[in-house]
Amino acid sequence: MYIMIYATVGIFLAIYAAGAVAYGDRGFLTLRTFVNMFIDNAYYGISAVGMTMVLITGGIDLSVGAVASLTGMFLAYGTAILHLHPAVCIAAALVMGVGLGLLMGWVIEYLNVPPFITTLTGMFLARGVCSLISRESINIQHSMIDALAGWKIYFMHSVNGKWVRIRPIAFINFNVILFLVMIIIGTYILQRTRFGRNIYAVGGNEQSARLMGLPVARTKILVYGFNGLCSVLAGISYALYVKSGWNLSLQGAELDVITCAVIGGTLLTGGVGSMIGTLFGVLLKSIIPALITFNGHLLSWWGKIATGALLLLFICIQRVVVSYSGRKRA
Repeated sequence: MYIMIYATVGIFLAIYAAGAVAYGDRGFLTLRTFVNMFIDNAYYGISAVGMTMVLITGGIDLSVGAVASLTGMFLAYGTAILHLHPAVCIAAALVMGVGLGLLMGWVIEYLNVPPFITTLTGMFLARGVCSLISRESINIQHSMIDALAGWKIYFMHSVNGKWVRIRPIAFINFNVILFLVMIIIGTYILQRTRFGRNIYAVGGNEQSARLMGLPVARTKILVYGFNGLCSVLAGISYALYVKSGWNLSLQGAELDVITCAVIGGTLLTGGVGSMIGTLFGVLLKSIIPALITFNGHLLSWWGKIATGALLLLFICIQRVVVSYSGRKRA
């Protein structure tokens, strides 16, 4: 596991150093640029926390982007059309997301339907409900949403005994705090709880876990339920980021979320992964658009190409590590 984390951190530092050499005089090394990578990708990171756990169990969830989009639609339609309080809309979204996750986990475990098919069905279901609610973009206008979206903690420094904002101005917002809190919670669950140990055991060898008497079924169902929770929180984060809901928002986000987890060192075959790796996976994915922006001459599609190359690189590294570990055990 640590080899994959070291690879992620090492490649991130190498790319960051290259960016510093190429664009350091343009502001690439400023704190503002660094924290913007968190701000612009927090919703991916929040969802990646749940996806990491799913991948560790040996599963996959393709519904995360659709569930996050449906959460935004709940918020937008509920506040703008039904005139409900955002807290009510968020509560309804939480019930929906966690309930759908638990249901998909139950279908995977007890009906023996492959995770790919089950969660693909969940994705179509969530997208369909989004379109039933509205096919138009709906602005979210409410004092609570405005307060959460506008909440910021500015970075300060001392000048002649007075605290002033650093220049260029840098801050973290509610989405960044939520992302970091979810990383901490995910780390605690995986490293400090019996449930976390069960997740690794199920992903490492499900048959052995059953023979050991571990609650495999309950573990898998709860993991998908927790992933549903993360999807809803990611949807809330994205709604605060754009302050609107749209039935086609976050299309393809499930692939970005999986990419963050995989380049963060989580094995697609299960049994290996960590939240610290996922954190650096999000940073590694987000640094590519930053470099393209500072370059100023490349099309944004180069970001997709570079991300795909990174994903392929890490899959190859995973295969090498798995093969080496297998030969070492033999």
